[in-house]
Amino acid sequence: MDIRPKVLVTKIGLDGHDRGSRIVAAYLRDAGMEVIYTPPWQEIPAVVKLATEEDVDVIGISSLATDHLIVPKLMAALRAANLTDVAVIVGGIVPDEDEDMLLAAGVARVFHPGAALEEIAIYIRDVTSRIRRQRVAT
Repeated sequence: MDIRPKVLVTKIGLDGHDRGSRIVAAYLRDAGMEVIYTPPWQEIPAVVKLATEEDVDVIGISSLATDHLIVPKLMAALRAANLTDVAVIVGGIVPDEDEDMLLAAGVARVFHPGAALEEIAIYIRDVTSRIRRQRVAT
């Protein structure tokens, strides 16, 4: 079965540095994925609404500054919206001491600077396959 993941790539908070997220979004699109890309400065309710409307498999959050610290609020909002089957990945500058906090909040994976774009795409394909199998089973 050919899996075409549906990925929302976005930035929450006030960090406007979007070069990394644009590069990742373009790579995923070129790798055959359906990518919904938003400009920076998204609010959590808007991300949850878009994830619901677009029926995404994965949400990719990019963080250069400290905006990864509000990802636990996003995770809580996704749970409240019954979107527990959407995988959230975070990429960018995330100090080691903050990674455990993100994983404990429900983030599926953290990609640090220098992560290969192919590695990100492989992970998204794998997690999408698991998500879709789970959706069919329930």
